[in-house]
Amino acid sequence: MGLFRTALIGAGLYAAYKYITKPDEITGKTIVDDLKEKAPEWIDKAKAYKEDLEAKYLNDDLAK
Repeated sequence: MGLFRTALIGAGLYAAYKYITKPDEITGKTIVDDLKEKAPEWIDKAKAYKEDLEAKYLNDDLAK
């Protein structure tokens, strides 16, 4: 049973890899390419969000 389960997991991982690396027919870009392009923007948003939360909670602690 362990061999069968391992084979199914391997097949699933292979299918997922093929899906995310398959080029789009319209743009010719893969999902991985899109993630690479959007990652810096997401990091900047996360840093700004973190700074807002830190400022909010630091100011609330000082006021008490």
